[in-house]
Amino acid sequence: MTMQHSYPTDAAPQNKANEQESIMNSHTKLQHSGFAAEELVPSRYAVKVGDIDVLVVSDGVLPLPTTTMSTNASPAERQAWFKDMFLGPDAFDWALNVLVLRSGEQTILVDAGLGGQFPGFPRAGQFPKRLEAAGIELSSVTDIVITHMHMDHIGGMLTDELKSKLSTDVRIHVSATEVAFWEAPDFTLTSMPSPVPDVLRATAEEFIKVYQSKLRTFDDEYEVAPGVTVKLTGGHTPGHAVVYVDSHGERLTFAGDALFPVAFDHPDWHNGFEHDPEEAVRVRVRLMQEAAASGELFVATHLPFPSVGRVTVNGDAFRWVAAFWDF
Repeated sequence: MTMQHSYPTDAAPQNKANEQESIMNSHTKLQHSGFAAEELVPSRYAVKVGDIDVLVVSDGVLPLPTTTMSTNASPAERQAWFKDMFLGPDAFDWALNVLVLRSGEQTILVDAGLGGQFPGFPRAGQFPKRLEAAGIELSSVTDIVITHMHMDHIGGMLTDELKSKLSTDVRIHVSATEVAFWEAPDFTLTSMPSPVPDVLRATAEEFIKVYQSKLRTFDDEYEVAPGVTVKLTGGHTPGHAVVYVDSHGERLTFAGDALFPVAFDHPDWHNGFEHDPEEAVRVRVRLMQEAAASGELFVATHLPFPSVGRVTVNGDAFRWVAAFWDF
């Protein structure tokens, strides 16, 4: 199909020239402002929930085998779903999202991305520089919530860049169950790429060693700041937790790793990183049912950036309704 321009014949050359000059000038300004070409795509997205500011920040992406997302699905079912999503067939890019919340005088970081804990993932571990680009200094962070202690959620805490810039008074909130689990983690029911468990163990051990004096553990739930509550769910890991943001009748849930992109069509599919797959199914179904009933905003670590949307019931499964970007 040929697109026809509606320019008058005598105006077309001048308008096209102006358009081209404008594009070149914009690109030059971006170069002079310090933006590299690879950062011309969005990497953060802001949402207001009542009086609470929410910023979703992309930590980048990491490639994973498609089998990881569907360990109990048949190869034919798996291939069909990924084909319908224009992904795969053997691997796909897994998004990594973290949150920054501002409630009153507190600035709260939810999870910390991958860091440099695993070689071969150069497109992940991006959130510290993207936080800086957003004008948020790591030294201003008063609280950090860790949904669970997998390396793509705590690895960023172990980089020299983060360790040197965090306030000495920062409070780190993680469930007591999660801390206890990583003292002797059980990988019996997981199905991960073979090098991963050892890296997960080492990363969790280092995290505890570095930050033990700053940990503030909770049993079931804890109000981190006005309108910001972290609650234990279990499933993905025994101490996995989600974060609820409530303010003036508006609500957002950050579901961490309770669900993945396949979860809406196939909530019963197991993920290879789940330490209790059956419980993980129950947790994500419950969370999606709650979100569908309330109409709240829903964000998760591994949904495509910016991962802001809503959940609706679709027969025996669910449907993801991405939010219209507000800009």
